[in-house]
Amino acid sequence: MNESQWTRLVQKIRQGDVVPIVGTRLLVDTDGQTSIQGRVAQRLLKNCGLEVTDALPPFRELNEAVTHLIKAGKQVQSLYDEVYLAIQEITEAPDFVTPEPIRQLAQITGFRLFVTLTPDELLARTLRQRCAVNEVVHSPDLATSDTSDLPRDWKARAGEVHLLYLFGKMRMAPTFAIHDEDHLEYAHNVIAHGGEVPNAFFLKELQQRNLLLIGCNFPDWLSRFFLRATNRRRLSERDQYAWLIDQLRPEESLTYFLQSYGKTTEILSSASPVDFVADLHRHWIAEFGGASQERERETEQTVPPKAMFFISYSRVTDLPRAEKLYKALRDQGVGEGEIWYDRKAIEPGEDFHRKIFEGIRNCLYFLPLLSAAANGRPQAFVFSEWHAATKLNPEMNREFIVPIIVDTDYDLARYTSRDVEEWRETFRLHFGHAPEGVPDGSLQAKLAKLVQSARDLRSEQ
Repeated sequence: MNESQWTRLVQKIRQGDVVPIVGTRLLVDTDGQTSIQGRVAQRLLKNCGLEVTDALPPFRELNEAVTHLIKAGKQVQSLYDEVYLAIQEITEAPDFVTPEPIRQLAQITGFRLFVTLTPDELLARTLRQRCAVNEVVHSPDLATSDTSDLPRDWKARAGEVHLLYLFGKMRMAPTFAIHDEDHLEYAHNVIAHGGEVPNAFFLKELQQRNLLLIGCNFPDWLSRFFLRATNRRRLSERDQYAWLIDQLRPEESLTYFLQSYGKTTEILSSASPVDFVADLHRHWIAEFGGASQERERETEQTVPPKAMFFISYSRVTDLPRAEKLYKALRDQGVGEGEIWYDRKAIEPGEDFHRKIFEGIRNCLYFLPLLSAAANGRPQAFVFSEWHAATKLNPEMNREFIVPIIVDTDYDLARYTSRDVEEWRETFRLHFGHAPEGVPDGSLQAKLAKLVQSARDLRSEQ
């Protein structure tokens, strides 16, 4: 792509008109080439006691490994659990490094909608380091109670992105694709308008936006189907643009087909998908800066100067719980501008620290959210927030710090940070309980009392 084409693409992304479709070729090790799916496939074979001497085809290793296991007599239904465990063993290992292309895509803040073709949580996990993530899962075997879709007000949800798992999300159940027949079944579910199809996401929004298919490594038939399914009319009459970033050869039938009928589909095969993402990230940063810069610009305009409540939480581990507590406060009649609640899950830079500490000093009530997951973090900015509130507490002639346990179990002894110990031992504070972020009856009453006290205080001023 020349500079003019890059500028055009980046501007479309900025306008929210482009959706990245993230494929297996972006899941690579630190060398930028070794397939993580290949590592998962080898772990699967090892766990199942099968040795395969032939090399597995690059980026289709999982399908081949599952096929070998089925031919060896392994029951298909048991393999979903085995694949789930293999993925976890690889991606949860202490030395595992998130693929660089995934990190780079997650930093491009112009993307509000994402589609992943793999069942792992790598993209969601990385996105949560800068923002809230709403996960939408498509699976023909998903229970009705677990189905979801793109919310109607998704555009208005600032600081939130929406991620569609097109072929299911890993769990210990047959609710994600692990081989080619599964992919066929998922495609059939779309054609048959199955009840589990996220119509608003897949059949509406994707049809109205340009698509960036990066390293999808689809079989020929699935590429054709996907491009047609995400278009309202015949492929030759496609309204929106699509970029197919895969190293296809000129003689391949898909290349010939798209050159004949996909006039608005551009095949970019000169660079690898990994290199393409690196170039895209470079152009985005050069034009608009990083996620932290954009976050600080937006927060300058949205930070409440004197909040009633300051919700302090570990963004990496407890964002969904903080969201539920925020909603509970709003249900108590607290205005959006009365709550300091940072939805963008990215640790702030040094230039933004001052504003956070000012927010703590100026708020009426500081609500630190305690969880075992947060307690286990060796380092995080949230602990600086807690320490700042601890130092302020002796100056207060009123209630100030209201710690809230958001784990399901109420076990005060498990929280060992130095500030929590001081709240417990020195200040003798009462710790509220909001399992998974939902306040119990006692905490609900406590919050209502605090809201009323704040209203009375401000009416006297």
